[in-house]
Amino acid sequence: MTPVHFTFSSAFILGLTGLAFHRTHLLSALLCLEGMMLSLFIALSLWSLQFNVANFSTAPMLLLAFSACEAGAGLALLVASARTHGTDRLQSLNLLQC
Repeated sequence: MTPVHFTFSSAFILGLTGLAFHRTHLLSALLCLEGMMLSLFIALSLWSLQFNVANFSTAPMLLLAFSACEAGAGLALLVASARTHGTDRLQSLNLLQC
């Protein structure tokens, strides 16, 4: 495994472990998701450049577009939960109280 592959794999794994273990605030969960998406975007971009795959060159842009939509939806949920519950702590959000 090259150092570049190791760097992006470890960045993705660190984002995944941060999402799994630090679930106290919604903002920290959104930041971990964005870190995972950024590492996937850079890895896909480098992969398509390294192997010179012309058919797969639009995949990083598509992933970036979905990542921007995910970030927008996550921030909208963050603002909505902060307005209704007064905090972004995930323990205060209960689906049974809807």
